[in-house]
Amino acid sequence: FFFLTIHSPLFYLHLGYMLRFTIIMALLEITHLKKNYRSPDNQIHTVLDVPEFSMQPKEQVGLCGRSGTGKTTFLHLIAGILTANEGQIKLDGQDIQSMRESERDRVRAFQIGYIFQTFNLLQGYTCLENVLLGMSFGPGSDRAYATELLQKVGMEDRLHHYPRQLSTGQQQRIAVARALANRPKLVLADEPTGNLDRQHAMTALQLIREVCKANGAALLLVSHDRHILKSFDHCWDLATINKASKEADQ
Repeated sequence: FFFLTIHSPLFYLHLGYMLRFTIIMALLEITHLKKNYRSPDNQIHTVLDVPEFSMQPKEQVGLCGRSGTGKTTFLHLIAGILTANEGQIKLDGQDIQSMRESERDRVRAFQIGYIFQTFNLLQGYTCLENVLLGMSFGPGSDRAYATELLQKVGMEDRLHHYPRQLSTGQQQRIAVARALANRPKLVLADEPTGNLDRQHAMTALQLIREVCKANGAALLLVSHDRHILKSFDHCWDLATINKASKEADQ
């Protein structure tokens, strides 16, 4: 063992390495992000203006905000479903905004899981088939792992049921399993408890967090219900990071 002093060239080499390592550690890095829409009267309206936002690997972050503040737009930009007018969104060092649509689709298939408020399950397919179809967009179907995920969310006895045969809470469990099907690094959850009563919402939230943690995935969950987000160690109000929201309120 040896100690490095500030007079040693090795000290600065070591310091530079540590700083570089710290920067690389960020899973999601957003800088100077802007999204504009053109209104019917041809006016440009900025709905998102986020100077900076970041997440670390495996971190779980809650994002709250009232309806119409751009929560879903923010998630769609991160997922590459929408493209921004300005700024960068880096996921694991890759700038999503500079990619072609086909490249964004590939990143979304392999690295991002998405839980929709309305679940978006395919009604003509069983629970197991819905998860397997999610896998088909990534590395390929893995029946054993799909079954394991459904067991983790407590749906092992509903593998061959159709979504219409399930309760709302059960459908959400299938949606959670599907979101994790391709072992994503980041899971985006858009109001995943919006269709549930308070008791079932808290149960569903706990399930989402536990399954993400067990699978090593970071979680960004948005909700208008601040009570739901109280359990998060890190929780942001979109209005505090979105300059466009602040300006709209003035």
